[in-house]
Amino acid sequence: MKIIFMGTPDFAVGTLKALKEAGHEITLVVTQPDKPKGRGHAVQYPPVKEAALSYDLPVYQPKRIREEASVQYLEETEADVIVVVAFGQLIPKRILEMKTYGCINVHGSLLPKYRGAAPIQWAVIDGEKESGVTTMQMDEGLDTGDMLLKTVVPLEEKETGGSLFDKLSQAGAALCVETLKGLEAGTIHPEKQGDSPTPYASMLKKELGFIDWTKDARSIERLIRGFNPWPSAYTRLNGKTLKIWSAEILPQDASKGRCGEILEVTRDALIVQTGDGALSIRELQLEGKKRMETGAFLRGFSVDAGAVLG
Repeated sequence: MKIIFMGTPDFAVGTLKALKEAGHEITLVVTQPDKPKGRGHAVQYPPVKEAALSYDLPVYQPKRIREEASVQYLEETEADVIVVVAFGQLIPKRILEMKTYGCINVHGSLLPKYRGAAPIQWAVIDGEKESGVTTMQMDEGLDTGDMLLKTVVPLEEKETGGSLFDKLSQAGAALCVETLKGLEAGTIHPEKQGDSPTPYASMLKKELGFIDWTKDARSIERLIRGFNPWPSAYTRLNGKTLKIWSAEILPQDASKGRCGEILEVTRDALIVQTGDGALSIRELQLEGKKRMETGAFLRGFSVDAGAVLG
């Protein structure tokens, strides 16, 4: 097929590469504008643009895809289908319907569960046992279009937002290739979604990672894994931000102190009281320091039992 590909972050790169390697002709890659990043405000390309340039593919970066000039540009670009993977802008009806097979989206959840911008992280935070990828015929709603194909990915016990991201990106790439093959052969039968059984998977914000130690240990441990590597779960220690990268749940009868209190400092862990049970902090990062195992951190930084986090 001839394809217009629309995507922006790392999650979309695998699908672009898979389509190219499967022999499809990418007639245009559409991605978000370049943005300044870091202290030096150096302009950085979106990951999809970097991948497209490595294949010598034409790149288009409109500020607003719904503007008339953008719509006309896509109308004039030859394609059988538009593939959309985490593009980052709402797509108007004219674009959704302008090509033979419309717009096909690769979404990182088992729809209708976890519609929204951050389905991968919320699946970890909510303690789901499985996630997956759905290909969908896009409509004007937010992830409400007819489902085409699905693939299930089980979650490991210590799954993080980052590790699940990588698994679903790879699974989505393969599923998209399979979906286009099925559409061309006429073997796919779209399925209506119905109501979603989960809340909308809203975009992640840094403040959502601030740990509420009054919550139970299991919920906090899942938050830590879901927000790893970004935007990270964090607390405060002696007035400084302390990121928590890894923790283990201790028996539920551990209820000796105030919520957030460091109950014990061992050779390689900080034992912290929660609203129900305790957590053993195994990997952390103090403001201005490198990410490290707690044991290494404690060899260079003194922490006393009785201190309260948050």
